[in-house]
Amino acid sequence: MNPPKPFPIIRLPFLAIEEIFKAMDPIEIINFSMTSKRAKAITKKMTFYSKYAIGLGIEETMAIAIKGTNNLGSCIYLLTSNERMDGKVEEYENNGFIQRKVYKYSKDPVEEWKQVCKYVLDIFKRQAIDVLSMTMDVFVDQNVSIIDFLNTNVKSVNGCNVLQLEEENDVDEHAAYLLENIKVNNKFQSNLDTKNVNFDMKIPKNLKEFYIKKADWIGYDKLLEIDSVRVVLGTNRISNKDWNLFFKKWMAMETHLNLELLAFAFKSLEDLRLFVLHDIPHEVVDEGVKRNLIVYRDETKEISGGIDIRRIDGRTATFFAQYDGFLMSVY
Repeated sequence: MNPPKPFPIIRLPFLAIEEIFKAMDPIEIINFSMTSKRAKAITKKMTFYSKYAIGLGIEETMAIAIKGTNNLGSCIYLLTSNERMDGKVEEYENNGFIQRKVYKYSKDPVEEWKQVCKYVLDIFKRQAIDVLSMTMDVFVDQNVSIIDFLNTNVKSVNGCNVLQLEEENDVDEHAAYLLENIKVNNKFQSNLDTKNVNFDMKIPKNLKEFYIKKADWIGYDKLLEIDSVRVVLGTNRISNKDWNLFFKKWMAMETHLNLELLAFAFKSLEDLRLFVLHDIPHEVVDEGVKRNLIVYRDETKEISGGIDIRRIDGRTATFFAQYDGFLMSVY
């Protein structure tokens, strides 16, 4: 008995092919596109790719993630130097969301990752990506070439996350180089252990979220450069006098007009009142007064009391203790 002949997908009408493509996961689409020049040309003609989001991960295992339509699934293509992982497939399902990981061994994961990135961006017609996550101390010697590659092939990123594995590694210069060479549109998060208090990193503009875990390099002038809607600063070197000047500028509508949330480290709410707000009109709100205030992204929580200051346009900012620091929530 002769084996069945392969089904000739590329000979079908275009609309029929598109319906077949919609049933494929992103890695199946990529694999199909590699079968021939004609298959690649047909693949690039699909019109529904705008629903896909692409993420890039620079980690010990280099990653390219493609999130499917309606956020119901994602496929992650992983390049690893571990030969035992070659060809391994992992699947995870939770509440209808399916994640599929496919591993491929490579003698040079970084270079092969670049080639696959270019191919994926070409196939899915992408110049911008959804998320970039870069562990800065994994491929230190190749950081500059990776950033140069991103600068050439990626127009912008929606969210950018930079981190490091070992606290003692100094990757400040490479982090600064990244932000000089890539445009961040929406969110920036740094979990770096920045060593230099005089570190001068470009502050991305017009973000929704700006998060710096170790912000000892952010003083008063850098604080004024930040124009994000939500700002989270861990440790910082902003003095009581500078906080006082900043809040006065905010009240006079001279800075941070779009600010909705500011999280910062401070000793206590009473110290804030005594040493920062001492010459600023403010109101200590009774603990019996409860209000729903923004505490994280779009999340609100019922807060008791706090200290209020008011801007000249009538908007109110409430200071209150939350987690291991203090929040200024604007409404």
